[in-house]
Formats: sequence, structure tokens, C-alpha cells
Amino acid sequence: MTNTVNDSAIRKLKLVVTVVDRPKAEFYMDVLSQFEVNCQFATAGMGTATSELVDLLGLNPEKTVIFSVAREDQVDPIMKALDERFHTIRKGKGISIAIPMSSVIGVNMYRFLSNHQEGRFAP
Repeated sequence: MTNTVNDSAIRKLKLVVTVVDRPKAEFYMDVLSQFEVNCQFATAGMGTATSELVDLLGLNPEKTVIFSVAREDQVDPIMKALDERFHTIRKGKGISIAIPMSSVIGVNMYRFLSNHQEGRFAP
């Protein structure tokens, strides 16, 4: 059996970092998964506003930081979808940035992170 590689171009990956209120984390992870995001990690975070400001503005200081790996061609649609939901979901405010990834070691790791299922290497 021979090794086969899909002829499609290798697409760069980006790390999408999204910070949202903790109760909305699962909702936003579901939104991200609609864009072929195969790898996500969420961790608890805490806002930096003073308690007086939190009380005055009615903020929720408990945050979730979601780290997602996405193909570069999916980042613009992801950001548009997140922005739309940040503006339309009640208490669904958040912030998101995309950071270029400079390298990934291993073809199989790249395929997993890019959700590229075609053309597998034979053992």
C-alpha cells in the first residue's frame, strides 16, 4: 500500500482566542465548531475591572477563554459570526482575536488541526 497525499494546497492555521462570559462559553464553542474547528480548549478567566466598576456597569467578572485552531480561510467567517452574536445575543458580549501559527510539526497533526480528512497515510 502506498502513501497518498491530497493535492489540495496546504492552508495556514490561526489560533482564535475568544473571551466570553462563563455562562455563554458552551454556546460560543458550538458556534466555533460550525466552522470546521477541530481543536478547542476552554479555560476559566477573570476580568480585571475593579469591583466598584463591575457593580456600577453590571459586568460579570467570571470569563471563559476559548482557544480554537482554525484554517486561515475560515477565520473571516468565524469573526463575522462571532461579531454578529456579540451584538445580538442577550448578555453575549465578548472579544475575539486571531493569531497566525508559524508552524505545526507532523502531517497527521496538521490534518487533525485543519480538519483535513482526505488522503490518509497508510501505516
